[in-house]
Amino acid sequence: QVELAESGGGLVPAGGSLRLSCKVSGPAFTSYTLAWFRQIPGKEREFVASNRRRGENTYYADSVKGRFTMSRDSAENALYLQMDSLKPEDTADYYCAANRRLILSALGLPHMYNYWGRGTQVTVSS
Repeated sequence: QVELAESGGGLVPAGGSLRLSCKVSGPAFTSYTLAWFRQIPGKEREFVASNRRRGENTYYADSVKGRFTMSRDSAENALYLQMDSLKPEDTADYYCAANRRLILSALGLPHMYNYWGRGTQVTVSS
C-alpha cells in the first residue's frame, strides 16, 4: 500500500516562493510515476508536473513551466515542488499522486493515478 502526505502549503504574496513536500511510504518508490496536481474548489483537478523515474524527464503544465520545479529524493522517499514567481492564479489545493509506471500520454490524467495525498492549500495574494 502506498501512502502520500503533503506539507508546505501556506499564504504567500504574488512573486514569492513556496516549497511543497510529499512524503511517500510504501514499496517501489523509485519505480513509481509521481506527480503534482492542483484543484480549485468546484473545478476539475489540474495537472502540474510529473516524473516517471528519477533521471527521466519531468513534464510540466504550460502554466507553470519555468516557474515550478519538481524533484524526487529516493533517499528520503520524498517528492518536492519548488514554486517560484507565484501568481494569484496559482492559488489552489495541491495534491501529490503516484501510480505504477505510466505511459507518457497518461501522465497528465488524474484518473490514471491510484494513490493520492490529502492535499495542502496554497494561497497567493495579489
